[in-house]
Amino acid sequence: MDTKAFKRSLHKSEQYHRTGFGHEEAVTNLLQSEYNSQLIQQIRDNGYRLQQGEVTIRLAEAFGFCWGVERAIALAYETRRQFPQERIWITNEIIHNPSVNQNLRDMAVEFIPVQPDGQKDFAVVAQNDVVILPAFGASVQEMQLLNDKGCTIMDTTCPWVSKVWNTVEKHKKGAHTSIIHGKYKHEETIATSSFAGTYLVVLNLEEAEYVADYILNPGTTSQEREQRRTAFMTKFAKAYSDGFDPETDLVRIGIANQTTMLKGETEQIGKLFERTMMRKYGPANVNQHFLSFNTICDATQERQDAMFQLVDEPLDLMVVIGGFNSSNTTHLQEISIDKSIPSYHIDSATRIGPGNRVEHKPLNQNLTITENWLPDGPLVVGITSGASTPDKVVSEIVDKIFTIKNSPVEALEVC
Repeated sequence: MDTKAFKRSLHKSEQYHRTGFGHEEAVTNLLQSEYNSQLIQQIRDNGYRLQQGEVTIRLAEAFGFCWGVERAIALAYETRRQFPQERIWITNEIIHNPSVNQNLRDMAVEFIPVQPDGQKDFAVVAQNDVVILPAFGASVQEMQLLNDKGCTIMDTTCPWVSKVWNTVEKHKKGAHTSIIHGKYKHEETIATSSFAGTYLVVLNLEEAEYVADYILNPGTTSQEREQRRTAFMTKFAKAYSDGFDPETDLVRIGIANQTTMLKGETEQIGKLFERTMMRKYGPANVNQHFLSFNTICDATQERQDAMFQLVDEPLDLMVVIGGFNSSNTTHLQEISIDKSIPSYHIDSATRIGPGNRVEHKPLNQNLTITENWLPDGPLVVGITSGASTPDKVVSEIVDKIFTIKNSPVEALEVC
């Protein structure tokens, strides 16, 4: 499919929208009342620090909602105001935050059902229904299907994600294989790969090193080459495009990424493949075999940089707030774990209590309950939140921490 031609055609359609409908003021006031917090603003104004009794809260200096998330939510709210009676669907979670997605459900925005095999059931969508594409984007196949059905489409895709799509389309035009640093099951990576030609998804630096070693050492005998190829295809099953062949499709490569991955790791992967292609083909020929673009979004960088700064301070524990399926939140948690700071990833204040207990998600593990997670005595608690987390959720969690440690304590305003 000529994805660029399809996008041009779609964007000209009167049924396709990427901007609001003139309800900005009303929606802005509603979002402020639903998601903002005077307590969090107080902490910001106080140098991102607040002490109550034995507890000192240290907020990261960049956290919470990013511009792309705020834009997506605002467009979804405007869509409901513009189409008060129409049936409205959304192809995935608008963002990875349970409270925000529940608010949309409360507004009668329905989520496309997922079948047991993991495929979405678009049969429920009728002509003239309204469909919202979330901040992570949607695959080109989904967009074409909805366009063919005659749906009204509100596209809230973050512009940073669209930038990655443009990158992989450049790879495709130049007959380069897109090596995408991301999670192959993640909605954003699924969408990005749909705009690519030939692609391979690598999760981390370790997988990238495996690919680099294959490029440099594919085997000397035909038997050895076939064994290495079989092992490669098994290792990356479900993470490459149809017809992918590592023997021929790793000659010309370009780098892209899921925008929420760790910035430092994406940079390492890019440099690794640049060095690999230089060793394989020589410095004079590297530009014929390697393309690199930095597509980590500014908001992700800012939150990661602020987290690195925060964990350099003396902290007794770290609370990382965000959806459990939020990639950028998980990477924030990794930063505190690497500094050996006790870290608790929670998605809402309901995970705290009753009493001094917390239900949280350790990295790459299932939910677990920890009793007496807030130790006795003076305590410095670092707090950050992913780009999909409202200030109001952070505020509710801060209030619960103060209450557990300082009860009875002067009432704190949480609004």
